[in-house]
Amino acid sequence: MPDRKYFGTDGVRGLVGKAPINPEFVMKLGWAAGKVLATQGTKKVLIGKDTRISGYMLESALEAGFSAAGIDIGLMGPMPTPAVAYLTKTFRAEAGIVISASHNPFYDNGIKFFSTSGEKLPDDVELQIEKMIDEEMDCVHSAKLGKAMRIDDAAGRYIEFCKSNFPSEYSLNGLKIVVDCANGATYHIAPAVFRELGAEVIEYACSPNGTNINDDCGATSMANIAKLVLDKQADLGIALDGDGDRLMMVDHNGDVVDGDELIYIIAQNAKQRGTLNGGVVGTLMSNMGLELALKALDIPFTRAKVGDRYVMEQLKQNGWTLGAENSGHIINLDCTSTGDGIVAALNVLEAIAQSGKSLAQLKAGMNKLPQILVNVRFNENTDPLNDDAVNESVRQVESALAGKGRVLLRKSGTEPLIRVMVEGPNQGDVTRLAHVIADTVKAVTA
Repeated sequence: MPDRKYFGTDGVRGLVGKAPINPEFVMKLGWAAGKVLATQGTKKVLIGKDTRISGYMLESALEAGFSAAGIDIGLMGPMPTPAVAYLTKTFRAEAGIVISASHNPFYDNGIKFFSTSGEKLPDDVELQIEKMIDEEMDCVHSAKLGKAMRIDDAAGRYIEFCKSNFPSEYSLNGLKIVVDCANGATYHIAPAVFRELGAEVIEYACSPNGTNINDDCGATSMANIAKLVLDKQADLGIALDGDGDRLMMVDHNGDVVDGDELIYIIAQNAKQRGTLNGGVVGTLMSNMGLELALKALDIPFTRAKVGDRYVMEQLKQNGWTLGAENSGHIINLDCTSTGDGIVAALNVLEAIAQSGKSLAQLKAGMNKLPQILVNVRFNENTDPLNDDAVNESVRQVESALAGKGRVLLRKSGTEPLIRVMVEGPNQGDVTRLAHVIADTVKAVTA
């Protein structure tokens, strides 16, 4: 990917109130995107957001920028990221914009774009927008200013789309499901989808107040939903993140089922039905157990760099349709154009309905190797990945694993973190070795 000044792997993201996530920059971003998109086709964009309190401010800034560029704006209010991707296609808009920082705390926010096909903007368009941001802002004639309108039926349209991805010959009757919406963008959508398909739904973290998004809930914090599944004797739990593009689940035993296990279940079901197109794309973080389990099913597997953007690139290169990150970004191009937590959950529920097996039984075919991920915050003026002491620590850990595990160090694409991953046959050894490397990273960045 070419070097970017503003865009990261998932749009523009940062701390609210500081550049680039402040009203001045976001208005300029809207204007710049509008100027570029105006040359592409129809002059209309859609804007959705999650439930962060800063969404109101950033939505208004984007609206002003697009209007100044002569672009009409459809405002959808709180909507999941995949819903914006879907509705951008159905409304034939030139772009869809999501105001969200996904799984991050409420004090972060971000802006990401989808093309008219419901996919992330091509690199060349993002680079054109970056170039335009550095130009002096102007405004079209008053008669040509963009108009804004509310799209009141956006949630209903997306609910029906989600339901259409669950086979009509099955229902969720008899299933008791805990649904954790992370106090985020799916709070008014996900419970309705599963309830209208017949499930008994127990709602959790479905009361956003602007600051409680992802706060001890959702796909990045599974303890509470696991306890609730046990307390309510539910069949399973579904946990989404703040913008609805991640999925984690809990089986009836209270055990977490992560993205690796979920894509294994989906791929296995597709293989049995004869609908699997090619193989599965994982990432460098995907557990080796997934690779071995898919191999046993004669399903090809390949790894992309971490990030759903790179999973998508690999899928397109291979002509495949299924890909996932272990963090819960699951892509099924037979259903959607991007990762979609609700649709992925429905794919898993379809496997349950067709097999008559529980979630725990379906995941049993895959045995995960013990894996630990340690996040180490670092000074952005340093480069721990090229430090001699860090590299020597990695070599020593790899030697200790003796070819029976993996070590991976990488920088987060959204935060100043070094992610240290160690995988191997023994949990105690894996944990100890990961902290050996993490302590070295801390020492060289202190």
